[in-house]
Amino acid sequence: MTPQQVAEAAREAMWKDDRASRLLGIAVQAIGPGTATLTMTVRDDMLNGHDICHGGLVATLADSAFAFACNAYNEFTVAAGFDVNLMAPARRGDVLTACATELSKTGRTGVYDIAVTNQRGEAVAAFRGRSYTVKGKALVEGVPVGKQTGRAGADRVA
Repeated sequence: MTPQQVAEAAREAMWKDDRASRLLGIAVQAIGPGTATLTMTVRDDMLNGHDICHGGLVATLADSAFAFACNAYNEFTVAAGFDVNLMAPARRGDVLTACATELSKTGRTGVYDIAVTNQRGEAVAAFRGRSYTVKGKALVEGVPVGKQTGRAGADRVA
């Protein structure tokens, strides 16, 4: 199985139970080893008292992209923490895109940057997530686990 196929299998396993992302209308546009791109359209029910998208929902989109990226190696991985900077408001009808990129994955920890932009390519938020991989727990049984690029044990199957 290629690293891309592993990432796609992990995406499917996560998506089937991701009720929060589906409730918000989030869609997975792309997935790869250590990367993910998700989108969300800002709806009326996402607006706060200033008539802009609630910052927590922008952070939720980024957190979902983070989750898909850090679980793309078929290893059960959770957030250990994150920081988010909101840089511009998102408005009703805006299509937000969250692009997650792995910066580092060493042992059981990882660091990921997620850029959230609107449909005009303007920066809306910057999110940095820290991940923790739970030892010995795969998302999909029978699918290889681990980074597929020379890491010891990368060829093991769950």
